[in-house]
Amino acid sequence: MLEVRYAEIEDKDFWYRLDKHLPEPEFEKKVRDKQAYILIEDGVKVGLLRYNLFWDNTPFCTMLFVDWSKQKRGYGRELMKHWEKDMKKQGYGMLMTSTQVDEDAQHFYRKLGYKDCGGFTVDIPGYEQPMELFMNKGI
Repeated sequence: MLEVRYAEIEDKDFWYRLDKHLPEPEFEKKVRDKQAYILIEDGVKVGLLRYNLFWDNTPFCTMLFVDWSKQKRGYGRELMKHWEKDMKKQGYGMLMTSTQVDEDAQHFYRKLGYKDCGGFTVDIPGYEQPMELFMNKGI
């Protein structure tokens, strides 16, 4: 059985096994503001999703990750569907996300109805990365 719920402080150890990018004070903020979700399969935590508000008014998925051993089973899709439904319930009409152009996630998001809407490159020493592709979707 699958369950998606808001992240709680007690999820911190699990969270940081999958998400190495989020500073601890931000994790606490995500929990407080209900901007983070945990996916649970038969009582075992297997995935997470976090978001913020782009332009302070548009939900932007900043991290979606399912444990490596559980990928390719539809769990990412379940997390996204839950998030989309929650955002619609809260009154939002558009969602955004992004991924690097050298990652396969862009194909996953397109299958869910997200469309390419721009991108940027970072060439600042120490922060270099491939182009970041932005995607959006009306809900």
